[in-house]
Amino acid sequence: MRVLIAGGHGKIALLLTRILADRGDTVVGIVRNPDHVADVRAEGGDAVVVDLEQATVEELSAVLTGADAVVFAAGAGPGSGIARKDTVDRGASELLADAAEAAEVRRYLQISAMGLDRADDPSMDEVFAVYLRAKDAADRDVMARAGLDWTILRPGALTDDSGLGLVTLGEHVEPGWVTRADVAAVLTGLLDRPGTAGRVYELVGGDTPIEEALGTVA
Repeated sequence: MRVLIAGGHGKIALLLTRILADRGDTVVGIVRNPDHVADVRAEGGDAVVVDLEQATVEELSAVLTGADAVVFAAGAGPGSGIARKDTVDRGASELLADAAEAAEVRRYLQISAMGLDRADDPSMDEVFAVYLRAKDAADRDVMARAGLDWTILRPGALTDDSGLGLVTLGEHVEPGWVTRADVAAVLTGLLDRPGTAGRVYELVGGDTPIEEALGTVA
């Protein structure tokens, strides 16, 4: 399988790259900073430098041509302001989806977030509220596309702890924490299960082995 990962230098993306590369898949990370290419290669993938806030659909679709699947793992990240929450978390997702359709790459996985309905909570931090709205808009855009076999994964609060291999996965789960390593492992399982196309899943740490959890939703 040839997999393109947008936001290829992100923590989940690098973990996913290692898992896929170790089992023999070809992984290409899309990165904005040329200095990040070496980090992607160190995990067994290759990398291409594309600024998702500046690229055209034509430029990006040329990169995606020949891929079997695309994963949107990009994000403006902590410390970014309101403008980049929209241009990356929403705009880059829509650009990638446009490019995937243009390149005829149907399989599309999107990393989103739980709790998108909290954006209108008056106690919510303004920047985080914009982030939630951007993620919600990106998800709605992807779900409306008949040209993609999309799956959206909405993990809970993320940690850098070692993966436990135990999760709770479903259409609606109680809020909680989940390791980035376990998110990467679940993404791998979703890539392997075309029957999960057209579904939105929430994910937190739990008591069920990942393979068993995937088997109940596929």
